[in-house]
Amino acid sequence: MAFRKKSAKNPPVLSQEFILQNHADLVACVGMFFVLGLMFEGTAEVSIVFITLQHSVALPAAEEPAAESKSLYQYGVKDLATVFFYMLVVIIVHATLQEYVLDKFNRRMQFPKAKQSRFNESGQFSAFYLVSCVWGTFILVSENCLADPTLLWRAHSHTMMTFQMKFFYISQLAYWFHAFPELYFQRTKKQDLPRQLVYIGLHLFHIAGAYLLYLNHLGLLLLMLHYLVEFLSHICDLFYFSDDKYQKELSLWAVVFILGRLVTLIVSVVTVGFHLAGGQSPSPDAVTGDVNVLAAKIAVLSSSCTIQAYITWNLFNAQLQRWVKEDATLQAPSVKKKRTKGRSSRKGTENGVAPSNRVDSPRKRKEKSS
Repeated sequence: MAFRKKSAKNPPVLSQEFILQNHADLVACVGMFFVLGLMFEGTAEVSIVFITLQHSVALPAAEEPAAESKSLYQYGVKDLATVFFYMLVVIIVHATLQEYVLDKFNRRMQFPKAKQSRFNESGQFSAFYLVSCVWGTFILVSENCLADPTLLWRAHSHTMMTFQMKFFYISQLAYWFHAFPELYFQRTKKQDLPRQLVYIGLHLFHIAGAYLLYLNHLGLLLLMLHYLVEFLSHICDLFYFSDDKYQKELSLWAVVFILGRLVTLIVSVVTVGFHLAGGQSPSPDAVTGDVNVLAAKIAVLSSSCTIQAYITWNLFNAQLQRWVKEDATLQAPSVKKKRTKGRSSRKGTENGVAPSNRVDSPRKRKEKSS
């Protein structure tokens, strides 16, 4: 995510430079077509599919006869249109945060080009992880998941989800799908593409898996644990970019990182274990979301354990590389001092300065005695 400098000359319309500089405005125009479609009767039905959540099921209130019916949601093909629209919204928010917040910090701090990309990446992810953690915690509290942990494996309806739960997952999918075009908009370097693609793909795979298997509460709790650790990691990077003196103090986040991975593994094992103990469905149906079978549970557990091991291995590799760089920087000044001493003695002899232990000639000794 490089720092974009606007040139004084306007690039040709619809050229690559024009699209890169004005991609947020172009995306906003596309989104306005869907919003304006709500104003006309002929296009309102199509626009609603993109803007509002689909596949709702109205359930009558059982306790109070006069109470209104409660709406729950399932997933379906129409969710792809909703994800597409909110992906456009995320691109606009991304560009706004970049231009009005991160670019101003870049100009004030005058970072080199190597740090600008990492600073922009950490700034974008920090904002996203903070909003997601606050939003996800509110959902967990409102749905009584923290007070009643059994909801992780025992939901009220295994094929339904509430409005706020579905909208959260739609927003998460929209954010991670928007990361693919952002690789082009932000001019990501070719050597950084594999790392970014793996990072985005892993998030999409696990979020979509929790959404399609109706593991809503479990997926949400694991996401909150993961996002909290990632938020602290990127905040530490932002402090380190602002001042190098925070390097040693902020290295303590690695302890939080390991604890987060352990808690994630414990929650996954306990939840899947209770699922296994609760029995299995004799006739699983992936279309209706009834995948309560041994193979699906083992796949969820193995996927969770594999991703935690992968992330921890990457942390160890990054830490080892950092230690090697620190050792190299500590040894470099001592080598330079030895080289400068050798060069100063050589320069003295070349300029005609005699060393202190040089023996005088016999002629000079006679002149001194006389």
